[in-house]
Amino acid sequence: MLTPLAGTAADWAWLALVFPLVGFLANGALALRAPHAKRAVSVIGVGSVVAAFVVSVAVWFAVARGAPDSPHIVSLWTWIPAGPLRVELALHVDQLSALMLLVVTGVGSLIHLYSVGYMGADPGYARYFSYLNLFVLFMLVLVLGASFPVMFIGWEGVGLCSYLLIGFWYGDRANADAGKKAFIMNRIGDAGFILAMCLLWWQLRSLDYVVAFERADSLAAGGTIVTGATLLLFLGATGKSAQIPLYTWLPDAMAGPTPVSALIHAATMVTAGVYLVARCGVLFALAPLTSAIVAGIGVLTALVAATIALTQWDIKKVLAYSTISQLGYMFLGVGAGAYAAGIFHLTTHAFFKALLFLAAGSVIHALHHAYDATGRHDDPQDMRNMGGLREKLPWTFAVMLVGALALAGAPPFAGFVSKDGILATAFARGHDAPLWYVYWGIGIVTAALTAFYSMRLVRYTFLGANRTGEAERSHLREVPWVMTGPLVLLALLSVVGGALNLPAVLPRPELLARWLEPVTEAAHVPAVHLSHATEWALLGVGAVVALAAIGAAFVWLKPETLSRASQAPPATGIARVSFRGYFVDDLYNRAVVRPCVWLARRVLWRGVDDGVIDGAGVNGSAWIARGFGRIGSWLQTGQLGTYLTVFVLGVILVLWAVR
Repeated sequence: MLTPLAGTAADWAWLALVFPLVGFLANGALALRAPHAKRAVSVIGVGSVVAAFVVSVAVWFAVARGAPDSPHIVSLWTWIPAGPLRVELALHVDQLSALMLLVVTGVGSLIHLYSVGYMGADPGYARYFSYLNLFVLFMLVLVLGASFPVMFIGWEGVGLCSYLLIGFWYGDRANADAGKKAFIMNRIGDAGFILAMCLLWWQLRSLDYVVAFERADSLAAGGTIVTGATLLLFLGATGKSAQIPLYTWLPDAMAGPTPVSALIHAATMVTAGVYLVARCGVLFALAPLTSAIVAGIGVLTALVAATIALTQWDIKKVLAYSTISQLGYMFLGVGAGAYAAGIFHLTTHAFFKALLFLAAGSVIHALHHAYDATGRHDDPQDMRNMGGLREKLPWTFAVMLVGALALAGAPPFAGFVSKDGILATAFARGHDAPLWYVYWGIGIVTAALTAFYSMRLVRYTFLGANRTGEAERSHLREVPWVMTGPLVLLALLSVVGGALNLPAVLPRPELLARWLEPVTEAAHVPAVHLSHATEWALLGVGAVVALAAIGAAFVWLKPETLSRASQAPPATGIARVSFRGYFVDDLYNRAVVRPCVWLARRVLWRGVDDGVIDGAGVNGSAWIARGFGRIGSWLQTGQLGTYLTVFVLGVILVLWAVR
């Protein structure tokens, strides 16, 4: 069936996949054959993603001009022709996928460009860009796939790439373990995704989005099947998007290079779960219990992660827990049926979180250079070893401040507008169920905590006296333009990005919501309405909370009281509990990891492998064979008289047996 997008650039959406694929293969070959050809690696690595961004822009313009009410399917070839199960390797082009294309390739291009400066001295430069291109490729497959199985290719692909990139410096045991932890914990969620696909196939007899969503009306609203399927899908989302209880892998993922952290947190892997729920809004709208659980888990994760971020000293871990918290906001939005608001916060978060991670990378890069110059071995990621960097890194300070204000939800930055849309929807839902008022209240408290730890990061990193070291201070300098340029662009987007979806009370409101209407309206979620007075009041509450928390951070926090990390006393009391992440990792280690290790070593290895397979099976059969061999050797004496005696006895026994 022809759509308004037939014959347009949408037909060429597959090119957005081809360019990163070519980049992966080319840089992979260079990593093996010519690892020192850094200029070629840079051109291929950055150019392939920029080319994909150009294709994405063309696709976006085609969708904007065509304004299709139904998706445009670009079928490449038949992948699984298995009787009634027929899966096409096809791409799904609509307003949602076009937006995600822009986010992934646009922010991804800036991160690739930044990586040229950040990773320039690394001996694994070509391998790094090969993995990074592959990461973008799989994320594009995930957002463009026209069916659950095709999405699952990208879903598993980004999991593989996260393992490769988090453990990129695999010579360090901690980095390798962090990569394995991310890979294994995501497999738990992925099992839910697979079971959900099986359940949907059993009921709907199709895994293509268009067909499955059309047949979803045959499912009983609130019934066991649709509730079970959506809960399983959400289990997959909790793994990829690091929500309770599968969130503990993401802070450890900071072991990888900082641009990898920016890519994972801003534009790729962790947003996949939010995209999944938004894409399957038709199914989640039929499961109100699941939607309430999605929102509840989201807002609880947002609160818990924000309280942990308050006490972290590693600059990247502050941002890691911040990502977990902000993802919780996104799930609150999509759980409330505000799919456009959730995707809007996903978009603005991509801007300011990429900015924050890359700015943090610039700080770490500068401190690494200073410590290398003096031979000092302090931690360049610990904020207690920073302070007073505003004078040495003025550009980095400026863009980091912009990113922090956007994260804090300070008006008029992008984070303020996108977060308000989610909280306003939760408040509006409270008219139907008071539980949503509780969710809104938790969201407001979390917003205050977010603003506080955002300014804590800026204050302890850039303000006050410098704690880097007397000898190191003279070696601190701003990063090169290839790293600063992407930061400036991301800072600009973090300021103006809120204009994409302004509240209804402001001029030119809800542009993104109207853009996504053909996708979100299919879910048939009842619209929520707030009076202009209420909406202005909610905007005012959000602004006051953010500004008050920012002011409190500047009043209460005293950088001059900090000691260097090597001299700082250990945390005690509630601060220690928060710093250790409420000991959730320790709980998992005791309740899951240690029993599994004991089972593997004592039962499966010592008992089954050594005892049954090697002992009774392999060694036992060898012992029996040796025993028969010894018996046979006793009979082989070489004496003719013995052989005749045995022969005669045998004949007598045979005659006796047959008599």
